[in-house]
Amino acid sequence: MIASVFTVLLALGIPIAFVLGISSVLYLWKTQMPFVLVSQRVFVGLDNFLLLAVPLFILAGKLMNASGITRRLVDFFYILIGHIRGGLAYVNIIASVFFAGITGAGAADTAAIGSIMIPAMKKEGYSSEYSGAVTAISSTIGPTIPPSIAMVVYGAMAETSIARLFLAGFIPGLLLGFAQLLVAAYFARRQKFPVRQKVFSIRSATAGFINTILAILMPIILLGGILSGVFTPTEAAGVAVFYSLIVGFFIYRELKISSFLGILYETSVLAGTILIILAMAHLFGWILAAEAVPEFVAVGMTSVTKNPVLILLLINILLLFVGTIMETLAAIILLTPILLPLAQGIGIDPVHFGVIMVVNLNIGLATPPLGVCLIVASPIAKVPLERIAFSTIPFLIASIGVLFVITYVPQLVMFVPNLFMR
Repeated sequence: MIASVFTVLLALGIPIAFVLGISSVLYLWKTQMPFVLVSQRVFVGLDNFLLLAVPLFILAGKLMNASGITRRLVDFFYILIGHIRGGLAYVNIIASVFFAGITGAGAADTAAIGSIMIPAMKKEGYSSEYSGAVTAISSTIGPTIPPSIAMVVYGAMAETSIARLFLAGFIPGLLLGFAQLLVAAYFARRQKFPVRQKVFSIRSATAGFINTILAILMPIILLGGILSGVFTPTEAAGVAVFYSLIVGFFIYRELKISSFLGILYETSVLAGTILIILAMAHLFGWILAAEAVPEFVAVGMTSVTKNPVLILLLINILLLFVGTIMETLAAIILLTPILLPLAQGIGIDPVHFGVIMVVNLNIGLATPPLGVCLIVASPIAKVPLERIAFSTIPFLIASIGVLFVITYVPQLVMFVPNLFMR
């Protein structure tokens, strides 16, 4: 019954938190279990120190964006590579890689960078759909590179090291960026994109670097503090907020009290939404465990094949599909208890599997019908979503190629965490 109710509610477009909650309550009513389990499971699901990092990282990202960091990053990379053919597409992708170290959320990257880069690209002769596509697809890199809200949520669900997850995201994130740069380079030559006339100069590059150094320092400070043991990932999120306030109010002086209050409101709404989903998902996950759903899924997949290579292929296909129809964090919360035991059963490290899951679901950010990054980019580019989606196909193919590389070559994922943490 619970599966039918869940499927119908999800198909009707009801918010995922209500889908999980209603399905769970109906299950308790049907099985005549005490409703006190609702409050108990919700409390247990949120009673986790790690989850404090979620609203804090959201707040830090919004503060840094309001402080003019995005504009400074874009300006710096424009100075460095804007003179190359197709340079603005490269700037868009590289800025997304660096901006990932500030927000950790794909849709935030699309809105922040897209509001600057899409109009600039259109002005220099790039098509609207291509400008929107590059912005949307490059934003999917963000939740892979630390600090990543998706990694924090997965770490809390899987009870594994957030610091190791952060480190594991570096190489996959850079590989995704490199793959997208290759696709952009192909289109730059094929479509003869414009070349900026202004030449590169050391003086302007130095000035741009000085102007951007505070943005580049933020992820370095956070990861350095976590790896050295100075603070935990949750405390690092608090440090990020403090750093953002200092930069915004006292150094760049672009952050105002009026905008700060609006940022607090936006953060509260977004964080509240995520935490409600987490709470309901914990209740739903308890029911799945009680009904032995993870074991059922494991038996079902291993009955098809016992080959670890094919099992990973099936998991990737499932996650890619789920990413197209479900919000990333909700999917992580829902599927981690189901798929992680299966992955561990075939010898996959929980950290490696976390990266596989996050990259899979991030690709869904630029894939219809949900495609949050596409939805954000569409009104900025002023073109229909389907036209942008069509233009992202070559980039999606490249991203999926990277996904399978990191799936079947775990050394690429585990090299950095094993290097710094044993």
